[in-house]
Amino acid sequence: MKIENKITTAVINALQALYGITPDTSTVQLQKTKKEFEGHLTLVVFPFLKASRKNPEATATEIGEYLVKNESAVASYNVIKGFLNLVIASNCWIDQLNDINENDRYGLKDVTEQSPLIMVEYSSPNTNKPLHLGHVRNNLLGYSLAEILKANGNKVVKTNIVNDRGIHICKSMLAWEKWGEGITPEKAGKKGDHLIGDFYVLFDKHYKAELKELESKGMTKEEAEAASTLMAEAREMLRKWEAGDKKIVELWRMMNEWVYAGFDETYRQMGVDFDKIYYESETYLEGKEKVLEGLEKGIMYRKDDGSVWADLTAEGLDHKLLLRGDGTSVYMTQDIGTAKLRFKDYPIDKMIYVVGNEQNYHFQVLSILLDKLGFSWGKDLVHFSYGMVELPEGKMKSREGTVVDADDLMEEMINTARETSSELGRLDKFSDEEISNIARIVGLGALKYFILKVDPRKNMMFNPKESIDFNGNTGPFIQYTHARICSVLRKAEELGINLPERISDDVILSEKEISLIQHLAEFAAVITDAGQQYSPAIIANYVYDLVKEYNQFYHDFSILKEENPDVRIFRLVLSKNVAKIVRLGMKLLGIEVPDRM
Repeated sequence: MKIENKITTAVINALQALYGITPDTSTVQLQKTKKEFEGHLTLVVFPFLKASRKNPEATATEIGEYLVKNESAVASYNVIKGFLNLVIASNCWIDQLNDINENDRYGLKDVTEQSPLIMVEYSSPNTNKPLHLGHVRNNLLGYSLAEILKANGNKVVKTNIVNDRGIHICKSMLAWEKWGEGITPEKAGKKGDHLIGDFYVLFDKHYKAELKELESKGMTKEEAEAASTLMAEAREMLRKWEAGDKKIVELWRMMNEWVYAGFDETYRQMGVDFDKIYYESETYLEGKEKVLEGLEKGIMYRKDDGSVWADLTAEGLDHKLLLRGDGTSVYMTQDIGTAKLRFKDYPIDKMIYVVGNEQNYHFQVLSILLDKLGFSWGKDLVHFSYGMVELPEGKMKSREGTVVDADDLMEEMINTARETSSELGRLDKFSDEEISNIARIVGLGALKYFILKVDPRKNMMFNPKESIDFNGNTGPFIQYTHARICSVLRKAEELGINLPERISDDVILSEKEISLIQHLAEFAAVITDAGQQYSPAIIANYVYDLVKEYNQFYHDFSILKEENPDVRIFRLVLSKNVAKIVRLGMKLLGIEVPDRM
């Protein structure tokens, strides 16, 4: 931030002149002045007391006096205990606004050939059911994180690992084979992922009925599970699939294609994408190979039953199973195989896995194993561990068919946006096509913003009604403010007002106007902070605070009706740049902002 740099240099000059020291810039701590005090930037003077040999108030006063005399950017100062509050001159803030105005990508860093390559894995669906609300949070966090990392000057590869094999997949396949009667998505008039999800639920229904019947004959729950013919058939189907049985593999391929077509439609509507998709069916053998290689090198060991394990007691963990006695792999094996393929495909500097916090232990183990197996980035892999998302009604369960489906949720949000906007009279002047597009933008914006504004590490409650509100900390409130600014700028254009590239620096600014410019200037630091903390919530809440502050300004100050032409131009340029930063910030969250609403 240009002003902070200028003041930091001036403070170092003051310390040299007053106390004969040349401190490191890191010791010059400048903060935004608290609202209850006069000033814009506050200098913490405690680090310089040893050199000044004076108390905090006297030291702050001396530095303040020097700055007012020797640095034109400092208009005045006041001292509160050991804090020096600096009032920055109006013309400096206008210079700051001009700098922001000249850069269409203000706050975003450019990606270069030297930029590190970060791979972000998110989504990771199973092909036995459609995407649900939990996947929505995962996809939105993963996509936004990738965009924030790009904005921080990193090369980013967005990747997905599809869990397309295993006993859960066979359950849907077996149910379709037994009770499907040759139904297809076309015949059913359903998306393929929804159709397969129905069969997953159907398997569970029949399985529970079978267990109930066995238990009624005197078996314990465990005995009934062991005696289940339905589960035995599913396991046999998995065994045949792993053995390459032609009929089973063809059925698996056909049903998975139905699911992929459904997933693609959901991803398109959600506005997320991937640079590379991996499939567990293609990576688990690679993982087995890598584990066996680790066995040869003595990194793993084999038990009497033929199973392969890793002893992680030296790392404070336990023994981890990697291959079962029958040679079949576990999730950990697949993740090792996927890592191997990814490392072969890309020169990865950092790997980030966007996976829920119930998998914390899994990624702790994976990091250690990848490091032992020679992957340079293994030790530093990042598990972006996020909390669960629930509804007011409680938790969701796929097997019981009580999940909130992602497609249904998005459709509901779009319909609610249309109804709410119509009730408020916001869609009266639009064509049907424009109304559909605005409803889509607002509905999905409400969903995305409500989820992304929450600290990702926390569990959250998603309330659809609350998210669509046009007031408060919501997507529609931010979107409406952007549309309002665009309307003001259009009216200015209609009145023949042309905005210059640079504005005059002799306008005297109000505190509210200075506060807005200061807020805009912080965008670059906010992006850096969001990238370092892996938190889209930092961007979301910054944009909301900016919009809230702009709305207060809009309410209190005239823009187009301002009589002084220089002030009018300044306020239009200020408004234009608020809209720009809102647009850039929301784009990092994967959210569109309409020009009209």
